[in-house]
Amino acid sequence: MPSLSFLPVSLRDACARRPGPVRVGLIALVLLCLVGGYLIFSREDRPTPGGPVSLATGVPTGVYHRYGELLRPRLSADLDVKVTVDSSGGSVENLRRVIEGVDTFGIATADAVADLGPGDRERLRAVARLYDDYVQLVVPVGSPVQKITDLRGRRVVVGLPGSGVELITRRLLSEVGMGDLERAVTPVPIGIGEATQRLRDGTVDAFFWSGGLPTGAVSDLAEHWSLRLVPLGDLAGKLRDRYGPVYREAVVPADAYPGGTETPTIAVPNLLVTRAAQDPELIRRVTETVMENREAIGREVHAAQLVDPRTAIFTDPLPLHTGAQRWYRSVKP
Repeated sequence: MPSLSFLPVSLRDACARRPGPVRVGLIALVLLCLVGGYLIFSREDRPTPGGPVSLATGVPTGVYHRYGELLRPRLSADLDVKVTVDSSGGSVENLRRVIEGVDTFGIATADAVADLGPGDRERLRAVARLYDDYVQLVVPVGSPVQKITDLRGRRVVVGLPGSGVELITRRLLSEVGMGDLERAVTPVPIGIGEATQRLRDGTVDAFFWSGGLPTGAVSDLAEHWSLRLVPLGDLAGKLRDRYGPVYREAVVPADAYPGGTETPTIAVPNLLVTRAAQDPELIRRVTETVMENREAIGREVHAAQLVDPRTAIFTDPLPLHTGAQRWYRSVKP
């Protein structure tokens, strides 16, 4: 007979007084109840690791925020927790919010991650590489601005403070000898929603934007007003030489916006990031939700169609979180 030492004393005595077959049956019944209770607790009653979840995105009219809003109900259903989506100024602010524990996750460009100090970067890990942002310098179709240096002396939207737009705008202008931003142009620090309106009413001459294609706010503007993108692709190599491989030359296709033309520009990857100390099981489950819903979200956010497990693991300059590694390894052929 197996040892009964795992049973409470009262049950152990009760079993000992029963004939052999009855005793075996009682032991089996107790074991079944114990195993069943554990499975029920582990699958239904155990709280999701990490508790409530929050995601720092970007301005309400940008692709980051739209992506986050579509991901939110899917995460909430899969994790069975409350999930909130927090709008923000963009990548730089999102990274700070994650580092400080204000948000569980954040979306940020790889150049903003690389710009962090070593200590801050060490506190972060990547969940996935999502899609690429395309840098867009938008002007009225009849504008005399044909190249970036033509912005000198003009009123230019440079992005919100703490945004990836502001970061790359400053870097681009510095590469063409306009590093003293306030002297080179009249900088206007606003977001994409206000930028499109101000370009249309003539109170700014151009705006920089870095976002997935197409960006809704730019599409809405192009539907009712003639605009043009200024080529920036010739600066991609210079940025790579100075700041590393987070930048690459890319092309905004002609069909990205109504009335558009193919325009060379610069692309930078977006990463979904979290803290290194986050619970691996929570991160594994979030990774699974992100990857399994990429097609559904991609039907509404075109850029999300590019989310792919085969490329999602390339998250330089951040290593993957151990929880994310578990999921990618589990689906590897």
